[in-house]
Amino acid sequence: MKLLTPEFGLLIWTLLAFLIVFFILKKLAWPAIIKGLRDRENSITDSLATAQKVKEEMALMKSENEALLAKAREERALMLKEARETKDRIINEAKEQAKAEASKIVTEAQAAINAQKMAAITEVKNQVGKLVIEVSEKVLRKELGNKEAQEAHIKGLVDEVRLN
Repeated sequence: MKLLTPEFGLLIWTLLAFLIVFFILKKLAWPAIIKGLRDRENSITDSLATAQKVKEEMALMKSENEALLAKAREERALMLKEARETKDRIINEAKEQAKAEASKIVTEAQAAINAQKMAAITEVKNQVGKLVIEVSEKVLRKELGNKEAQEAHIKGLVDEVRLN
């Protein structure tokens, strides 16, 4: 029970020891502790301010990044559109050129066919004419074996030509 009810002298010495330690701590340790707490508070405040600033910069960079991405997408779409248009134009030009070439070849072929046809017709006419002359010559030689028959036939042809 002695521990629960200390003596008066013990209380005074304990109070005196406490006050001495308190004043020593107040003079030496307390300012360092307060300064450390203030420094820590300031560093936390600065860190929070820096974090907020970084957060704002990140938001700004994110919006700039999104704008750049949107611009890049637009440019890509424009480039793809131009590429498609160029492809279609080249294909159409190639088709038109091929049609023109085909038309030219067909025209040249028709002209060549007509020229060959005319040459063939002329050749056939010449051969028919030669054959007619040869046959006529053979027929006339056989029929006009004598001189009187030849003269009569010539006079008949002359009269026929005069009538026409």
